[in-house]
Amino acid sequence: MSNSPRARKLADQIHRVLAERLQKGLRDPDMGYVTITDVRMTGDLQHASVFFTVMGSDDERDKTAAALTRATGMLRTEVGKHLRVRLIPSLEFIPDALPETVGDIDRLLNEAKTRDEQVRQSAEAASPAGDADPYHPARTDTDQTN
Repeated sequence: MSNSPRARKLADQIHRVLAERLQKGLRDPDMGYVTITDVRMTGDLQHASVFFTVMGSDDERDKTAAALTRATGMLRTEVGKHLRVRLIPSLEFIPDALPETVGDIDRLLNEAKTRDEQVRQSAEAASPAGDADPYHPARTDTDQTN
């Protein structure tokens, strides 16, 4: 994927056009509530990878992915109407892994929190293994006279 300013500008335009079109809706009953999360262009500006998320169950995500695949031609035509480019890039719709990643991070943070609490509780009940200060021996009266 390219990071050139032209590719980024074209990706932003495609993102806007697709979001507006999907907000109007498609005539596909399988289409769920879709959010376009990112668009990435190849360096030659001929291919756009469109990342999306869908609210709902795994079945609804699968149905929406299939509906987007069926509507790719129509959406590419819509993009071509709004862009001023000689060649319209091909579109590839890719489910974004962001929701699953967020769920994994939340789970790991909760696990770390419970472990920290367990360590804190065991530290409260713990006592030193030897003297209170093992590095400084107790002073005697003879030590003070010197």
